[in-house]
Amino acid sequence: MAGEEDRRVLDPEHDAAALKALTHPLRIRLLGLLRQDGPATASELAARTGETSASTSYHLRVLAKYAFVAEAEHRDRRERRWRAVHRVTSWSNKAMDAAPESRAFVGFARRRQIEHLEASLVRHEGDLAAGRLGEEWLEPSNISDLLLRLTPESLTELRQALDRKVAELTARDADDPRAAQVVFLTAGLPLAPYDPAAGPEDDPAANTENDETDGDLS
Repeated sequence: MAGEEDRRVLDPEHDAAALKALTHPLRIRLLGLLRQDGPATASELAARTGETSASTSYHLRVLAKYAFVAEAEHRDRRERRWRAVHRVTSWSNKAMDAAPESRAFVGFARRRQIEHLEASLVRHEGDLAAGRLGEEWLEPSNISDLLLRLTPESLTELRQALDRKVAELTARDADDPRAAQVVFLTAGLPLAPYDPAAGPEDDPAANTENDETDGDLS
């Protein structure tokens, strides 16, 4: 769990330009790679993203302008290395809902998180198949899909309880050599009651499947 010093809290009123800068698929991907795998050069990131070094270098400079990334310690003088300034970017949903631009950013960021989950699943399966992860990780790894009935207060309480437990366990395992990087993505998305009078075009869930599985997280 990131401490306050590792968290960038975006304010839509004061950080409008930073929000606009981050609403770019490559920039948010570069930031995610630096957070996940540590400092890298523009050339190294270009190789991972399929972009040119000129492109990744430009977008890294934009991220640096708005204090999302900064120069890291250089291994040599040939190419600049970059690091993420914070481990987490967060915001108030209520504050973000005040303007169309900030609402659009929240939707963009959430969809990028879903894409990140899919990419992480592919990497996880490849790591298991190649033996880069041991069999001890088979049972605890999971994706759960639950439908709960909760009040707004209970959903808030659930999120806070998860935050506390994540902070406790990451602190406990910080120096354990067996610990591995774990992608832990949670979602709590309230849905309005189904309206039988609504047409298929008004029901985005009409063509999706929902299989409830065992697990402790939504």
